[in-house]
Formats: sequence, C-alpha cells, structure tokens
Amino acid sequence: MPHQPASAALSRFRVIDLTQVRAGPTACRQLADWGADVVQVQMPEHMRGDDTLGGQEGSDYQYTHRNKRSITLNLKEPEGIALLKQLIAKADVVVENFRPDVKFRLGIDYESLKKDNSGLVYASISGFGQTGPLAARPGFDQIAQGMGGLMSVTGLAEQGPMRVGIPIADLCAGIFAAQGILVALLEREKSGQGQWLHTSLLESMVYMMDFQTSRWLIDEEVATQAGNFHPTSIPTGVYKARDGYMNIAVFGSKIWERFCDILEAPQWVTDPRYHDKPSRSVNRDALNAEINERLAKQDRAYWIERLNDGGVACGLINSMDEVFNEPQVQHLKMVKDVVSVHQGPQRLVGQPVQLERTPSTIARAAPRRGEHSVEILGELGLDDQTLAALKSKGVF
Repeated sequence: MPHQPASAALSRFRVIDLTQVRAGPTACRQLADWGADVVQVQMPEHMRGDDTLGGQEGSDYQYTHRNKRSITLNLKEPEGIALLKQLIAKADVVVENFRPDVKFRLGIDYESLKKDNSGLVYASISGFGQTGPLAARPGFDQIAQGMGGLMSVTGLAEQGPMRVGIPIADLCAGIFAAQGILVALLEREKSGQGQWLHTSLLESMVYMMDFQTSRWLIDEEVATQAGNFHPTSIPTGVYKARDGYMNIAVFGSKIWERFCDILEAPQWVTDPRYHDKPSRSVNRDALNAEINERLAKQDRAYWIERLNDGGVACGLINSMDEVFNEPQVQHLKMVKDVVSVHQGPQRLVGQPVQLERTPSTIARAAPRRGEHSVEILGELGLDDQTLAALKSKGVF
C-alpha cells in the first residue's frame, strides 16, 4: 500500500528516518502526523538488538511510530548502504541519531549525501552535540535532565533532586528537531539548498529551563527546589480542599484581591505579611497554611467554580484515567482512532495543534519491522528477481 498521508500539509515531503529510541522517532512522528511520507529504516529481524520503547507490539512503540512506513536495510552490507543512498537521493529530509562518528564511518553524513541531493535537509540528534568534550558520550533523557538543571529545581528540597515524570529532554529534542527541519524546508524554498541542522538532549533541556536561565544569567540567582509551588509567584501551587488536592494560580495584585475576597479573607490584602509579592514570598509557609485551612471547609468543585468565576485560575489534579474523562479534553477531540492490521482498533493521542484546513489525523498504525520493504524498494524500480536476490543475501 503506498503512502497514506495523515494530512495534506506536508504530504509532498519524504523523510528517511534512521533513528531509534525516542528523541529521533518523536521528530519523525511530528512530520508523519502532518502528512510527510516517513520511511523508517531498521535493521533486519535477524540482526536486531533489543527492541526499544517496550517492543514493537507495545503501546509506547505504537504511539511513537504511527503514520510511518517501515523498511529493513542491513547497513553493514555495501548493498544496504547503496540502497539507503538511493532512497536518500530522492528524499527531502534525513533524520539520524547515531553517535556523532557513525554517519561519517558509514559515508552517510551530510557532506557525502548532498553531492547527489543538494536540497537535502539533514537533521542530527545527539545526547550532547556533534562536537565538544562530551560529544562521544551516550546520552539519555534523565542524564540530560540532571545536567541541564531541571532536576535541581524539581521536587522538595529535603528529598534531593527529582526527575520529572516524562522523558522531557527526549521529547523536546525531537520537537525542536522537527521545528528545525520545517525552518530549513522553508528556507530551501528561497535558496534551493538544503542544510545540516543538529540539536541535542542537553541543548533542548537547557533551553527549556526558560525563566530559570535568565534568573541566573541576568540576576545571578541560582534557582532551588520549590516543590509544588511556583518559585516566584505566591500563592501559586497545590492546595488541599476538603476532598483532595487542586492547583490554584494567583498572578497579579488584582487577582490577589479577588482571591482574598473569595476565601473570605479580605484582611490579607492589607496584612503586612501578605500585602505585596515580596512579603508573600518571605511568608509563604504561613500564607499557604492559612489558605489550606480555609479551603478545607469545602470540596474542590465548590472552590473551582467560585475561583474561576472570579477570574482566579484553578483546576483539578487528574490521574491519567481522569484526564481522558475530562469534558474539555473530550471536547477537544485529542484522542484519535486507528485500526492496526496486526492489533485491531487503537486509540492514540493526536497532535495538540489544530490546522482547520489541513488537519492532522492518524492514517496508519505503527508498522512492524520491514513491513513495507518490498513496496518501498519497488518504488526505486527494483524488480522481483533483484528483490529476491537481495533478500536471500540478508540485505533487507
């Protein structure tokens, strides 16, 4: 079956996906979800190592590799490299996350490939960058979370550093790589030339530290762990009503006054301990205790309705099953249905950006290893006899 674009937006582009684990596949999923013909290149079954993302039948793999086609190529054989170069010669984008030296050893680095495809956009994702003292190190999400500063500001101070509950360095590196690819494709429309772009887990993690970076670089203030509370805006964080926990965010003096009125504590507005932002910061523990004491008189639903009506942002803290029972999540139609020929009906989260004229959907469930090898190699013009000979040699 030929390419089934998930959207018309990027359907004219072909992407060769040489990645594994999560950051690279995430980048390619972004492009596939917007319609690009993403050809996932994997090693043949007899040469594969341990499956990543919980194995090819697992839910993680199914989520990450939807909307792609899969081909196997033995890149240890000259014929495998030659076939890969043929694919790349007709492609728009290559995405790889080999160790920085591997692509040069295989002869599939950008400078080598652009000779046959001057418009090629070549994206590299690594742990720490393509050059520098740590370039050759293996990179994993939690390592980048630690080195990039995230773990130093997450969690409670008395409990030591804490990772976040998703592979945020991997995911951000993949999303930034996809963004870089789109920028390069836009630039190509003017110059006619492709280019090499690269990002890393470490760069993405440092960038994602956002205002915490400026606190140090401009103010020379080293951020510390603030637990469930915003480090600079008080009161903003997790509070406990009669029936459980909820988030409340009070930003600005007007909202602070409304918040005090709703909690029937107008005296806080003039209380010298709480009347301005610096005072609330110094006395945050006392203020939070008083807030929780008042919230404990009613259930969360009561406070969420009253606070939101008053313009004070607040909301439930949902478990994953509760997330998908949330009426607003259902209204936004974030869950998409697709049928896997191997596993039957599936429900997966779609893209969080909605394009009204060229929307994204899930047109194809994740493929099995090499499911489209014959189809894709046939698109290069290889006949059945040639394909059979290559198969018998273990080239794909």
